[in-house]
Amino acid sequence: MAYIRDRREELTGYQHGPEHHPTGECTPEVDFGNDFVMIYGIDFDFAPRVKSFKEKGYVVHLMTGVAWGMYFDYLDGEIDGRNHWDESQRARTGKDIMHGRMPYMVPTVAFADYLTEKLKPAVDAGVEAIHMEEPEFWDYGGYSEAFKREYEIYYREKWVPPHENVDVRYKASKLKAYLYARIISRLSSALKEYAKVKYDRDLRFYIPTHSLLNYTQWKIMSPEAALIDIPTVDGCIAQIWTGTSRPANVYAGIYKERTFETAFLEYGIMQELVKGTGRRMWFLHDPIEDMPSYTWENYEYNYLKTAVASLLHPAIHHFEICPWPARVVNRKYPRKVVRLPDGKRKVDDSEGKLIPKHYSTLLSGMFQMFGDMDQPDYSFEGVNSGVGILMSDSGLFQRTMPDGIVEGEGIQERLMAIHHKNDDKTEPKRDDELMDIIDKDDMMLFDYEQSPAFPSFFGMAMPLLKYGLPVRPVQLDNIRRFTGYLNDYKTLILSYEYMKPESPDVNMALATWVMQGGSLIYIGDGTDPYHKVDLWWQRSGYADPALHLFELLGFEGRPENGTYNIGKGKFSIINKAPARLSLSKKAAEDYRSFVKSVLEASGETWEYKNDITLHRGTYIISAVMDESVNAEPKVFKGLYADMLTGEYNIIKEKVLKPDENTVLFDFATIENEDFRIIGTSARINSFDITEECFTADMKAADGIKVFARVRLPKAPTEIKAYNENGEEESFTWSWEEETRTVLYTYESANQPIVLKGKF
Repeated sequence: MAYIRDRREELTGYQHGPEHHPTGECTPEVDFGNDFVMIYGIDFDFAPRVKSFKEKGYVVHLMTGVAWGMYFDYLDGEIDGRNHWDESQRARTGKDIMHGRMPYMVPTVAFADYLTEKLKPAVDAGVEAIHMEEPEFWDYGGYSEAFKREYEIYYREKWVPPHENVDVRYKASKLKAYLYARIISRLSSALKEYAKVKYDRDLRFYIPTHSLLNYTQWKIMSPEAALIDIPTVDGCIAQIWTGTSRPANVYAGIYKERTFETAFLEYGIMQELVKGTGRRMWFLHDPIEDMPSYTWENYEYNYLKTAVASLLHPAIHHFEICPWPARVVNRKYPRKVVRLPDGKRKVDDSEGKLIPKHYSTLLSGMFQMFGDMDQPDYSFEGVNSGVGILMSDSGLFQRTMPDGIVEGEGIQERLMAIHHKNDDKTEPKRDDELMDIIDKDDMMLFDYEQSPAFPSFFGMAMPLLKYGLPVRPVQLDNIRRFTGYLNDYKTLILSYEYMKPESPDVNMALATWVMQGGSLIYIGDGTDPYHKVDLWWQRSGYADPALHLFELLGFEGRPENGTYNIGKGKFSIINKAPARLSLSKKAAEDYRSFVKSVLEASGETWEYKNDITLHRGTYIISAVMDESVNAEPKVFKGLYADMLTGEYNIIKEKVLKPDENTVLFDFATIENEDFRIIGTSARINSFDITEECFTADMKAADGIKVFARVRLPKAPTEIKAYNENGEEESFTWSWEEETRTVLYTYESANQPIVLKGKF
């Protein structure tokens, strides 16, 4: 039980800066009692912000952007007398690529040196870790003078516009990711050395980054698995939230938002990013998102989808509970930006509301619950979990086709117009309309594969996940890094139609894994234009890298559809572009049936169901999905506390309908325990019990209606609450006999509260 813990465990934290609060210091409404805080930005005074949070007991880190920020003193030449605007990322049109009014940067050596000097005062101020967030280079960039210079230095050849052919686009994209790996390596090494030399202190260095799945879908180059190769990087924050998980994808011919399923896959690939490395990974959630035009109901609905999805990955038990708490508790939503007659803009929140009381209480409770997720005993309910879909950083490098690959104009726009977003006003279009376009010209499929929906990956993942198979993305690149990396998996699904193996030893490792008993399913037809990139397989005489893998498995050329015994394992193949699996209900059904037959041939069982359910220590985490095998509810019977209610309601039955999720505390797991904190929306710093009485010390953020449920050895006869001045506070409590729990509640004013109870 980690509700009562040392903050130096750093299980939970958030980022906070002047952008959402006038000073960026710790104020009562954001004093949530988590473990650490990342003060944000290097263009503000560090000292008062660090001091403010340390006085409240927090461990203090610093976070700032590595791809963008208020770096105008550098851009305008105030630092070294040279204008650096040629180092902004630039599109083919010649326009700078902007993050608001700040340009995305080409991470040059000069920019790395600038950031190093800007960050040294944060080390001087005593921060214990530095987070350089979002190393992002846009796919449609690569046309600035700085990037041209970097290209010519790296490849020792003249820069060629990336839109001219697949080879130069692939090379340019790979360089973009490398440049951000380089700046991260330089920054982390220099700042760690500075802290060690000047203060004999060990500074930690982390990278908050979107998932590989999201960056691939959004067409943003970034080092992902490559971060493992930088020894001075101590870990990452998986920046996954409603904004990354709600973008629509295609399943069974329907294009729409699938927040839970996308989040599940996003967190899955980020879990793999640190697997076997001993490095730290925090999973992020956001109670709202960057788009301010949604209602509180929409925010809460999607927040719970992402939070539950994250808890279904038990290898991670550290969390960033909220990126910007001040904008959650202090702003009204929905809000919009309106343009005034004089051209200026202002925020209009006249139709908005402040956060509902029940939601603020729920969030406070979840912020505490996330600190109790180090639960070593876990199991998925009634289903095989050793199935993975391989992804690679190289998938980032081929997300856009150069000019001339696809015949015709506006094909992607036509496809997306048909597969439009499913909202209150429109119905999703069925697959037959899309197939009518696709079948007119197979070349159009290439453009579809590069669409923002990323159908190549989702086409392979969604038909399995939707029917209750907790399939996980697996990092192809790690096969080369770690011996036995694939040992946790019995079945792997692979396609080189949307990514490429960086070296032939990847195929050798896969072939060895199959021969030793693994089951590999390959999906692809060899039609991806990026097979023609001038890399190792082309230089070795193979038309595509899959042919090399097939040869290692004993085939001459491409095998026919089917399943083959290879050594102690099995190899199966579907000669079809993986994007096609998303285009119709029948395509999804045929693919799903094929995978099921492969599992059964390997002695594995998969009973179709519409839920993913994990027993994680004392908790049951479950999500029931729509668009699945049936619309039947899932029913839990037992004795539970409902953790997604602010009051931790005691229930004996929980019915989950499709598109619903839950977190339950299962009292059957603590039958022999006399004391246990079941749930609390205040941080409990201590809880001492004797035969005659108990005393608890706690604190919550301002404005929170606190609920806490605690199992005690027997019913109290009296409980009173006192503030830090020893004055009695208004307070209510009740006893629940069957669970032997007390539920107490009070209105928090962000002051310490001491409970004193008698038996």
